[in-house]
Amino acid sequence: MLAHELNHPDPSDDSDIPSLQDSDAPTPAPQPKAPSPPPEPESPEGTGEDMAPPGSSTAGFDTLLGKLVVDSGLVTADELERCTEELRSIDDIDDPRTLSDILASRDFVTRHQLDRLQKEFDAKKSSQRIPGYRIHKKLGSGAMATVFLAKQLSLDRLVAIKVLPKKFSENRNFIDRFYKEGKSAAQLNHPNIVQAYDVGQAGDHHYFVMEYVEGETVYDRIKADKRMEEFDSIGIVQQVGFALQHAHERGFIHRDIKPKNIMINGRNKVKLADLGLARALDDEAAAKAEAGRAYGTPYYISPEQVRGELEISPAADIYGLGATCYHMVTGRVPFSGKNPSQVMHKHLKAELTPPDQLNPSLSANFSQIIEMMMAKSPADRYRNASDLLEDLELVQKGDPPMYARPKVDLSSFAVKLGQAQPTPQKSLASGDGGSSPLAAISIAINVVLVLILIVVLVMFVA
Repeated sequence: MLAHELNHPDPSDDSDIPSLQDSDAPTPAPQPKAPSPPPEPESPEGTGEDMAPPGSSTAGFDTLLGKLVVDSGLVTADELERCTEELRSIDDIDDPRTLSDILASRDFVTRHQLDRLQKEFDAKKSSQRIPGYRIHKKLGSGAMATVFLAKQLSLDRLVAIKVLPKKFSENRNFIDRFYKEGKSAAQLNHPNIVQAYDVGQAGDHHYFVMEYVEGETVYDRIKADKRMEEFDSIGIVQQVGFALQHAHERGFIHRDIKPKNIMINGRNKVKLADLGLARALDDEAAAKAEAGRAYGTPYYISPEQVRGELEISPAADIYGLGATCYHMVTGRVPFSGKNPSQVMHKHLKAELTPPDQLNPSLSANFSQIIEMMMAKSPADRYRNASDLLEDLELVQKGDPPMYARPKVDLSSFAVKLGQAQPTPQKSLASGDGGSSPLAAISIAINVVLVLILIVVLVMFVA
């Protein structure tokens, strides 16, 4: 289990509770070190999980740096020779200076130019490791993979390539899960789902090629806007609902619906991404293997996923989408805590604060939909994405939802036909003699029924 505790439980900053998808996966065995391995470049984000682009190494770059700076016109051959001579003249073995340092100290090149050359060098080497693709830059990274922007040379189009880190490349558990994601995505073809193109291995690198979505995530938008307007939120939830409807009808559940997995392009087209936890509904072997473990992201995980139940249905995705929508419209996650366990316990036991209490501008109808999506019991949620979409369309038109209802006990307002109700004392000035209006209506209805019965009997006798 990822025993990473949160210092800031509310994800208003960049930190997200880590996904528990790797909670009980075995730790990869340490790899034997090569005799003199070149040092790996440290991740600029400092997460320790980022990997350099496949094939990159600082040693290779330094070896070819002289040729690169001359070929690019930044340095003349004579200037390079002077710097090389200075490097050779260093007698102190503890002197850490490299050719890069000397070029920069002599003002022949800037650090920015060296960084640009490094990135171009790494991208070129990366493209040689995945045939048919040219890597442009890193888009992001996480615990399980790093994603690069690349060009597919055969079709001259931009794609995103997810690469499994080297530290997992010999662990069968991680490799199987990685390929399972690609195969699951390949079986889904919908405009609101990031499309899968290819999955394979090149050398030591396992990769998954997918559609590149240029834009932002819902998480990015929440960070920028704090909370989103109801109209925009309904549109996003509808598009994710269509994606889930497609996936569920084809027998797949996503199991990790969250703001970071929902992409929005420049035309407000929504794409559901990351099928790393997707599972076929009829995959009994996987269900039994995963029983008793919490798979998902704590802020948005359904209660049944927290319990590690054997039967995880599409209702789990609806809960995750409801929790995501809650975050969108309130600017807060539904439940927060000091650590993942505390957050997940609240999904099981804590009462949900209605979203319209945190954001009074929300309509009661939309708030009811979110609350129904986040019902503790799957039986109390929407049966399927189609019912959810129907309610969203009604609310969008200004009508009340068909399935979601306010949590109010109306039994106390029920009046039995012909039964007089106790009435409070009223002043004679009210002019009604203290009689109950409900009782009067009940009597009138009874009179009408009796008259109808008499008419029917007369017609029958005639």
